[in-house]
Order: sequence, then C-alpha cells, then structure tokens
Amino acid sequence: MTDVSVCGLKKSFELGNNILDGLSFDITEGERVGILGHNGCGKTTLFRILAGELDYDEGSVSLASGRRLGLISQIPVYPDGWTTEDVLRSAYSELYRLSSRLEELAKQMESDSSDTLLREYDRISEDFRRLGGYDTETNINRVANGLDIPRSMRQQPFDSLSGGERTRVNLARLILENTEILLLDEPTNHLDLRATEWLEDYLLHFKGTVLIISHDRYFLDRVVTRCIEICDGKAEFYSGGYSFYAEERQRRFDEKLKKYEKDQAKIEQLKRAAEQMHLWAFMGNDKLHKRAFSMEKRIAKLSTTERPKEQRRLSVGFTARDFSGDEVFVCENLSKSYGDKTLFSDLSLLIEGRERIALIGDNGAGKSTLIKLIMQEETPDSGYLYRGPTVRCAYLPQIISFSDESRTLVDTMLYDCRCQPQEARDRLGAFGFRGETVFTPVGALSGGEKSRLRLCMLMGSDINLLILDEPTNHLDIASREWIEDALSDYPEALLFVSHDRYFIEKFATRIWHLKDGKITDFKGTYSEYREYCERQAVFNQAAKATAQKKAPAPKKSAPNRDKQRAKLEKEIYRLESELERLDAEAEQHSSDYTELMRIESDKAQANDRLLELYAEWEELSE
Repeated sequence: MTDVSVCGLKKSFELGNNILDGLSFDITEGERVGILGHNGCGKTTLFRILAGELDYDEGSVSLASGRRLGLISQIPVYPDGWTTEDVLRSAYSELYRLSSRLEELAKQMESDSSDTLLREYDRISEDFRRLGGYDTETNINRVANGLDIPRSMRQQPFDSLSGGERTRVNLARLILENTEILLLDEPTNHLDLRATEWLEDYLLHFKGTVLIISHDRYFLDRVVTRCIEICDGKAEFYSGGYSFYAEERQRRFDEKLKKYEKDQAKIEQLKRAAEQMHLWAFMGNDKLHKRAFSMEKRIAKLSTTERPKEQRRLSVGFTARDFSGDEVFVCENLSKSYGDKTLFSDLSLLIEGRERIALIGDNGAGKSTLIKLIMQEETPDSGYLYRGPTVRCAYLPQIISFSDESRTLVDTMLYDCRCQPQEARDRLGAFGFRGETVFTPVGALSGGEKSRLRLCMLMGSDINLLILDEPTNHLDIASREWIEDALSDYPEALLFVSHDRYFIEKFATRIWHLKDGKITDFKGTYSEYREYCERQAVFNQAAKATAQKKAPAPKKSAPNRDKQRAKLEKEIYRLESELERLDAEAEQHSSDYTELMRIESDKAQANDRLLELYAEWEELSE
C-alpha cells in the first residue's frame, strides 16, 4: 500500500523560480527513505507541504487514508505552565480520558450494579487494555531514557527548555503517539551518540513509514533503505543508503560527463562536415545544402545538453609545521569539578605525534571542558598539563566568535590572517564563499557558515596539533566533505570531539571515551571500538553470572524446624524484594540492552534461588 504519493509538485517563493518543479515520487508502507539534496533545494519545504503547514502551486499530494503523520521539526504550542512530563503524557490523552471514565464508572457501580454500567465498564476496560493503557508509564520511561530526557528535565516547564531539548521532547512525544508516518527533519542534531544509537534501533524496529532529512551519513546508512535526492526541483532515486547513494551518484555523473564530452566531439565533427557540404553545394551541387541543413538540426539538438555540474571540492588544505619530539601533549592526575558535580578525576593522558584521537561521550560528560583545559582556557582543580615546546596548536571551538563581527568576510581574512586580497578570495571561494557573499558582515552568518569561515582561517596557519570541538555541527553534507578533504592531507596530531560517527570512523585511529569521570583509551578505529565494547559487555555479563552462582544449600536437620523456617522466610522476603528492585531497574534501563541483559540474568538467578527456598520451606512446613 502507498502511504505517501506526490505527483508533479510545484512550489515557488519567487515569481518564475520554482524550488520544487514537477517533483514526483511514491513511498510504500513501512519504507524508511532518506531525502537528500543541497541546502535550499526544498527538502524542508516538501516536509511542510506533506504536514499541511504550507500550500503548493501545482500538482497533488496524497496520504493513505487513516494514517497519522507527525513532523519532528514542527513543535506545537502547549498550554502555559506545562512541564516536560505533561508534554510526554499528552501522547496518551485518549488513554487518560478512558482511565478517568473507568474511575467514574467504578464509583457509580458502588451504588448501581446495572447491566448497562457493567457492559460499558467491560467495553472501556478492553479498549484501555488493547490500546496499551497498562504500559504507559513503562513506555514513557523507556523513550525518555533512550532520548536522554532525565527526571529533572521532565519536571521543568517546557517553555524553559533549549531548542535542542524541545526537539528531543517532541520526538519522544511523536514516538509515544505511535504515529504511522514519521517525517524527521535533522533528528540527530541535538542527540549524543547513545541517544542517536537508541533512535536508530527504534527506527529499525518501527513498523510505520519514515522520511528522514539528515546530514548524519552514518545514521542514514544504518536506517534508510533507499534515498530520494531533490535536484533542480525534481526527484532522483537511489535504491540504497547514503554510501550507495554517494557511489551511484558519482557513477551517474561520470556517465553523463562522458556522454556530454562524446556529444561535444560529435558536434565539432558535424560542424566541420556541414561547413564542407555548404562549400561543395556552392560549387554546383545544391543537394548538399539539404544534407548540411539536416546536420545542423542534429547539431542544434545535441547542443541542448548542458554540461553536468559537480559539487566543487575543497582545493586547499591545512599547512602543517614539522614536529620534533615524542610528546605533543601530556596530562597527569587531571581533575575538574563544578560545585558538587565532578566531571573527571585523576586523568592521565598522552598524545604523540601524528595521532588522530576522537574524544567521545554523552552530552555533559565533560568533553568540551577537557578541551578547554588543554587549550588553557580553564584551569584544573588538580594535576598538570604539559605541551611540547615545538607544538603549535590551532583550535576550533563549538561557539565561534570573531574580533569584529561588523567586518566583511574578506576584511576578516585580511585583518586576522595577514594575507593578500587574492589569497583571501581564493581561500574563501574554496570554502563556498563566492561572489558578493564575501562582502557579507561576519555577524550575519549562520552558525555553520561561521564554522566554515573559522576553518578557512585556520588553514593558513603552520600547526602540528589541531583541536576541533564538534567541527561538523550545523554543516550540510557538502561542507562536511570539504572539511574531510582538508583533513585528509593534514599529517600531524589531531584531537577532535564529535558525534558524527562517519567523521569519527574516517579519521580516528584512537578513541578516548569519557564516561563517569574516567577515560577508556582504545587504540583503533571507531568500528573496532564498538566491537570491543560489545565483547566486554558479554564478558562482564558472564563474569557476573558466574560470581552469583552459589553452592546448593545443605539439608536441614529435623530439630529447630521453626527457627530454620523463620530464617527461610526472611531470605524469601529478601529475594522477593530483590526481584521487585530488579523490575524497577529494568524499567529505568529499558533503552540500554547491555544493562537489560545483565538485569535479566540477575532475575533468572534470583528466581532459581527463590524456587529452591520455596521447596525447602514446604519440606520444613510438612
């Protein structure tokens, strides 16, 4: 069954300039489709049209009858004073209405036991059970934990949350509503690695239809089954994830370029032949004019084909300074706290020449703080940091600022980089700042454009330690590829914080995972580190299961049966309490499969022991 059908869709915001120009595609039920294209090609416009937020000029859009659609970029306006918990619970408004009605009926039945009330109570009870009314709390906790919405945030007023936090809460609400068609516009922008992986797993098991706009290439590879690229207002189709799309798109471009070049050679050949025939015709053979005119018509037809355009690649790279010595950077027994919160303690780390290190971890773990300590922007509570005497460092922070944001881009390059005007224009052009754009004030740039400009400025420095804090945030895929092109030729030490797993996998040869105030130092790629973590989880689970095995309890002698039975009852009560605690813990860690496996193993051990105690108790009671 077709869930979404778009036919001949046209939409313009300026007269005669269609951002969508005859867009057509069909999405069948259960598909997960990536919507790709450069910034400004109309991806978000398409989503707003599908959600009914925006009208269109021509064409048709249809959704399968009865299917509910949710758009993640659309954050509804909630009543004043609503907390995050209220927003999450609004996903179950119908269930709460049924619950209230059941309470009303229960009170009425205390004084009236008529068949009519009993039948209504049974019917609503069945609806409540069928719609999952008894699982609402478990589902809310599972989704909130998975998307990193802690209890403290759930008690906050929704209006007090940041934009990223609101997006996460709205995504959680859509998931809880069991929306059948999900439109996700950059869903991973404000998620850390753990939450992104949770969302991936959810979407992989989601039974409905998903359309995704994302610059997270790793996420697209993991989730989508095919891609639709919006190019010149029309749809290009690719039957695979992002990696397939990138290879196939290049193959199609090469094929089009080869055909174009072949056509151009043919045009030149036909032009020469037509000119020769016109010349011979003037010498007395008028029939040759007719053949020449026929050739010219063919030339005109071939000339309508435009040269295929390719995204410009970065043409400059970072300049590196020679490094002499073994140690680029050393820290010993480093500790840092803010108030009662300890971010990390007793960290001892070493960076050597030419290493490429990815610093990963959950939001709030202290990654950016560690970078600021390395850059001497903050001071540690204890420990010391040492940087090699020949080390020259360049740093790209998360929040970009400039000395004078009223200056234009080209003036900023001239003043801060001390370069010649032509060099400034060339470097800006390599990063996508061309034409009149270079005269835009720096303060008018978006966050992503500021990141690009700062990177462009760093490229002219002689450096041997490059530190990047979320370098691909706010950047589209083309801009990310530009940065990757530059870094590919950078030969010296690199330390970067990132949630972009595609970027991490491409560059990291060493992983620093900051968690619970400690760093796991793993020498290898990101995919190798994930395999290592999975093996460790299995080993830890097996070790805990072995440690919890106990020798069989010895047979009890006949005397002192009452005393022995009382001791058994006390142990039975303890195990029953332990099982209740494990059930609560399973609910709390419902999104963490490693923890759930451990908890289930603990529960199995406790249940086995409980059955043994029940048998002993029955034997003593006989």
